[in-house]
Amino acid sequence: MTDGKKNIAVLGSTGSIGTQTLDIMRMHKDKFSAEILTAGSNAELLVSQAKEFQPNAVVIADESKYNYVKDALKDDDIKVFAGSNALEEVVAFKSVDIVLTALVGFAGLRPTVAALQARKPIALANKETMVVAGQLIRELAVENNVPILPVDSEHSAIFQCLQGEWQNNIKNILLTASGGAFRGMKRKDLEKIRPVDALRNPNWNMGAKVTVDSATLMNKGLEVIEARWLFGVDAKQIKAVVHPQSIIHSMVEFEDGSIKAQLSRPDMRLPIMYALSYPDRLPTPSLAMNIFDIASLTFEKPDTETFPCLDLAYEAIRKGGNMPCIMNAANEVAVKMFLEEKITFLQIADMIARAMNEFTFVKDCDMDTYIRTDEEVKQKLTVY
Repeated sequence: MTDGKKNIAVLGSTGSIGTQTLDIMRMHKDKFSAEILTAGSNAELLVSQAKEFQPNAVVIADESKYNYVKDALKDDDIKVFAGSNALEEVVAFKSVDIVLTALVGFAGLRPTVAALQARKPIALANKETMVVAGQLIRELAVENNVPILPVDSEHSAIFQCLQGEWQNNIKNILLTASGGAFRGMKRKDLEKIRPVDALRNPNWNMGAKVTVDSATLMNKGLEVIEARWLFGVDAKQIKAVVHPQSIIHSMVEFEDGSIKAQLSRPDMRLPIMYALSYPDRLPTPSLAMNIFDIASLTFEKPDTETFPCLDLAYEAIRKGGNMPCIMNAANEVAVKMFLEEKITFLQIADMIARAMNEFTFVKDCDMDTYIRTDEEVKQKLTVY
């Protein structure tokens, strides 16, 4: 750390989680410094962020935009790299204290592995990493004695509920969900849904892909698999609960019948800040919640007949091997096609189910297996 500040590598700084992470840095300039900033293709925003935060280095994954970024930062003392391989290199910089992985989808896996191998603590906002290769990531973290601090609001809530409880057995994890944009609707109501409709999450400010996943309940399915690996519990101990107010972010039930819950405003900056500042909590009055403003807290069982993606995720984790990888890759393809209006909302689950039935299942996997599986599904599923 420099001058008592944690030097953060923000992978995906131009996305929803990344920009909110930089908000945290603005709030607590004495605690955090942006050491590395990376973007996929949003070169303009990356340059703007770099000029404000003056990181040691930036990475633009889209190599065609390298010259633009390089020229824009020529008067700044900032190293500029390009390409996906550069992500794996910068996370290992000696000056990096913690790596926040806010990349979307499978793209987050290899940089996370590289960071763990470099013994860098991980603030994990890329749930697909644990979905695709949870066992591998867990083993690497143990082998290198590196903490993985969850950033997803639900997993952060579980992590917070478990403070002081590590010696006690978990009976159940109650993983809350807002229900997405279409909570309460039936399949006939969803036949003419368009992307603009799916992107209206009632409570959360998220990127397009995560917002669509929330609407299909796939986001909750991905989080079930992530929780299974983060907290070492069986998938049958993880219960999804629709909680429309998004005030309780998740709960943990213990063997004596006690249930602990974590409550806060539905604002991603809170779990981001806890992951970066752990084990400390930083005073941030602007994010405080007045409990007297809460009219009621309600809970519902998820409607998996209308939204089958949650059941598909449970099926994938029960089967294990590369099945969660197949499911995740198919979901990435299907969501992209839906956002491009090439398929309907209801066809998202259909495409995932077909992929899980048709692509080759491998029980014992290594990193190469996950990479091959992801590539195969994304190449072949798109032509169906």
